[in-house]
Amino acid sequence: MTTLFAALAHATGTLIARTQTRHTHAGRLRFLKQIDRETPRDQDLHLIADNYATHKHPKVRAWLARHPRFKMHFTPTSSSWLNLVERFFADLTGDVIRSGSFGSVNELVRDIKACLAERNTNPKPYIWRKKGRRNPCQNQPSPQSTRQRSNRMSYEALFEIQDTGATNPKARSGQAAMWNPCAVS
Repeated sequence: MTTLFAALAHATGTLIARTQTRHTHAGRLRFLKQIDRETPRDQDLHLIADNYATHKHPKVRAWLARHPRFKMHFTPTSSSWLNLVERFFADLTGDVIRSGSFGSVNELVRDIKACLAERNTNPKPYIWRKKGRRNPCQNQPSPQSTRQRSNRMSYEALFEIQDTGATNPKARSGQAAMWNPCAVS
């Protein structure tokens, strides 16, 4: 088994990532330190995370208290789709994990790292796109199928990758950066 920690720079589409064998608070701390090393010191970092216990562990909270440029924001329960890094995880799952065949965890990690390196060579930010409302009176599907369709649409259709041809200059200008760190096991 392996865990992927990933942080997505909202403005540029760049990823910071790390794989580990377990999802623990110690791994979370290593990842936060990696983010700290790999981002400009003059930027405030707004981190969006789910409510997983490792994100709120006392040692993680203590580290965050000593690093005030890190500002944590937590998504509501069952709303992980609001975190843009989850869109990347969906792409990674479709492009690498489902389409691959792995003889070992090391082969899987190798392919994940290759995907991350390729993506960071030419990063593209995910952009929220507002979709028009569907007429709720059409075809009156069952509540279960409506919920499934609505969740799928929320997760898949609201995101697009924008190819800007260049990174966003605001991401380097000392303004606050929006990072979406999360982990998937």
